[in-house]
Amino acid sequence: MDEMLQIDLMNGQARVLLCETTGVVQRCADIHGTTPVCTAALGRLMTGTLMLGIMMKGEEESVTVQIKGDGPMGGLVAVAEHGDVRACCDRPLVELPPREDGKLDVGGAVGRHGRMSVIKDLGMRKQYIGQSELVNGEIAMDFANYFTVSEQQNSLVALGVLVNGGCVLKAGGLLIQPMPGCTEEVLEQLELRSPMFADISREMTFAPIEQLCEDWFRGLEPKILERTPLAYRCTCSRERMERALISLGAKELAGLIEEDQGAELVCHFCRARYQFSTAELRDMLARATRGKPET
Repeated sequence: MDEMLQIDLMNGQARVLLCETTGVVQRCADIHGTTPVCTAALGRLMTGTLMLGIMMKGEEESVTVQIKGDGPMGGLVAVAEHGDVRACCDRPLVELPPREDGKLDVGGAVGRHGRMSVIKDLGMRKQYIGQSELVNGEIAMDFANYFTVSEQQNSLVALGVLVNGGCVLKAGGLLIQPMPGCTEEVLEQLELRSPMFADISREMTFAPIEQLCEDWFRGLEPKILERTPLAYRCTCSRERMERALISLGAKELAGLIEEDQGAELVCHFCRARYQFSTAELRDMLARATRGKPET
C-alpha cells in the first residue's frame, strides 16, 4: 500500500518523511502511456510534491510543482492535496538511451537548465510562490535546492522509480530536515548514513518502508508520528469543465457554436473526456453574456 510516514528523530531534532508511491506512479504511467524515462521523471516529481502536500495542514490547501526545463519532455506539473496527487507533462513519449551507469536519463529528458516553481494554495485566495533554478533535472537535487533557496531549510532528498518496461517495480522517496536545536552529532550521523538512501527505490525492493526506517535510523530514536495513505486522484468534473468553457468568454463560445458544433474537453491529468452539445454551449453563452459565469 502506498503511504507516507512522518517520523521524528531524537525527540524533535530532525523531521523525516518516508513514503512508497509505487501504485501512484503506476497509475500515472497507465493514464499517460509514458515511456520508462518519463515514468521515472513524473514519478519522482509526484513523490516530491506529495511530501510538500503532506506538510500543508489545511483541508482546502494544495501545492502545485511545475518544472520547465530545456529537455524534450517540455513542462511537467504535479498537484497534491495532502495525500492525493496527479501529474502530467507536455510530451510523455520521450525515449532516451540510458546514462553511462545504466540508469534512466531523467535529467536528459527533463533538461538540466530551467526552473522549478512551487505554488502553495493556502485557501482564501492566498498563494505562496517559490522558485529556484534546476540543479541537474534529476528532480531530487532540484527539490533539495528549492528547500534551501526558497524555504531556507537544509534538506536531504532521495527520490526513486524502478521501472521495467511499462511496469513500475518500486517507487518512493525520503526527505530529512534538521530542526532548530539539532546537534552536530545528529547532523554527522545523518551525513554518514546518506549513501544508504542514494538508490531508494532499489532498497525498497528488499524491505518495506517500516523496516527501512528502523534500519536506516537505528540509534536515532525514530518514532512514527503519522501515516497517510497516498493515491493518484484527479479532481476534474463536468462542472469544472463547464466553468472553464464559460471563462473563455462570449466571443470564444460563439466561435465554438458556429464553427465546431459542440466541444470536447480532455483533462490533462486523467484523460477523461467531457462533451458539450451546441445547446449546452448556447446556454453557457447566455450566462457569459449576462456576466454570471457561476453554475
